[in-house]
Amino acid sequence: MGEVAVVTGASAGIGRSCADRLFRHGWTVYGASRRGTRSAGWHPLVMDVDDDRSVDEGIAAVLADSGRIDAVVAGAGWGLAGSVEETPIDEARRQLETNFWGAVRVVQRTLPAMRAAGRGRIVLVSSIGGQLGLPFQAFYSASKFAMEGLGEALAYEVAPFGVTVSLVEPGNVRTDFTDSRRLVPVAASSPYAAAMAGAIETMAAAERRGVAPDRVAALVERLCSSDRPARRATVGRLDERIGPVAKRLIPNRIFERAAKGSLGL
Repeated sequence: MGEVAVVTGASAGIGRSCADRLFRHGWTVYGASRRGTRSAGWHPLVMDVDDDRSVDEGIAAVLADSGRIDAVVAGAGWGLAGSVEETPIDEARRQLETNFWGAVRVVQRTLPAMRAAGRGRIVLVSSIGGQLGLPFQAFYSASKFAMEGLGEALAYEVAPFGVTVSLVEPGNVRTDFTDSRRLVPVAASSPYAAAMAGAIETMAAAERRGVAPDRVAALVERLCSSDRPARRATVGRLDERIGPVAKRLIPNRIFERAAKGSLGL
């Protein structure tokens, strides 16, 4: 048996690509999703990251089958679009339940086995949207900003046990994330209707021109296999990857003017 990895969100998109690539590189992979999914050789795992019991049972099943978990890739997530003012709180909670708390659940259940082994790799799939606030996707950005803080703090806590934490920050990636994005209903009379429609259309077009998900998977595989994986690593088009750097280096007013222009706001 090769090294063992658990990948969440493995039914499609970045998660699926990560599971496929790790498997091709000799890993024993358990690809987790809510309903399970057919795979190209790795082990499908029915596990809903929104549910405590499901995660408990899923991780326990992996440990019973393999005896260890060497890497976790927290890739489960989805997108929600809408203005902050008009997004129902329940929808906003659901966004963070999967994207943030889902990762927390999996990490918490996996860490005891990693600590006992004295080694492990945790890879959290964040986003450039975790460094830059995305208008009309504020709760998606909030979930990824929270992921950034979680990963940074967690890294300090688990380093003494030989466990590393990496944050992967993709830009736009060509996946079904775009077509699966949930849209908050917007009345024609809404003061946000025109700006939201333009911004989401612009972002969707950029996503469809984005990099292939295997580019992200290649980075994840390197981080899982590295003796000294990076804390943060971006992947995507150069013009997207320089955004977080520019945000830190240039005055906020100038940066925001450029960001608005790129989104047609």
